[in-house]
Amino acid sequence: MKQILLVEDDELLNKTLAYNLTLDGYGLTCALTFREAEEKLPANLYDLVLLDIHLPDGSGLDLCPLIKASHPDTLIIFLTADDQEWEQVRGYEAGAVDYITKPFSILALQRKLKAMFQMLSRRMPEREIYDDGALYLDFTGQTAYLKGEPLVLSALEFRMLQLFCRNSGRVLTRQELLQKLWDADEKYVDTHTLTTSVSRLRSKIEPAGRARIRTVYGMGYKWTGGEPE
Repeated sequence: MKQILLVEDDELLNKTLAYNLTLDGYGLTCALTFREAEEKLPANLYDLVLLDIHLPDGSGLDLCPLIKASHPDTLIIFLTADDQEWEQVRGYEAGAVDYITKPFSILALQRKLKAMFQMLSRRMPEREIYDDGALYLDFTGQTAYLKGEPLVLSALEFRMLQLFCRNSGRVLTRQELLQKLWDADEKYVDTHTLTTSVSRLRSKIEPAGRARIRTVYGMGYKWTGGEPE
């Protein structure tokens, strides 16, 4: 599901856009002010931000660099009632990909977003992503978040998680894990190293009361996908 952050201080337009875009299958997060949008930035990885330039407590032109600093791949489309050329140039320089002048057709905006995402999906390789609502893993981009907070994972930890996620619900034996994670790099280690690595990974990805890697005694480990304990 594509995630959209909508920053628009006109409450009616905000609600109308949110309603229609939700019907299109997008995940919507809405903000009415600069500060509210800034607070919601870390809460999700947004594919697109619809950003009003003239907000009651600041300018979307100043919010745009903040978005790009933390989410460089996020698309930004400015919404504004002002069609002055100099402002449009500033918007593009700040990192926007498009500029929509109010009033506009909501249907036309819906079609524009659909076409934009379709074009990007054809140009970009499909990303391998795991997302259970709390833990977000992008194996393609090597990024991870837990409850919206960035996680620092090593290359080995990403490989371990990818192996677990691809084999969800299946017991991976210790020997299998050792062969696939270490032998491929010609690094021969014992089961103690594996146990230590799994324990370290658990400490990063398992908040209280939610186990994701379950030990199957005498055999190995199984990815449970965040079942409550």
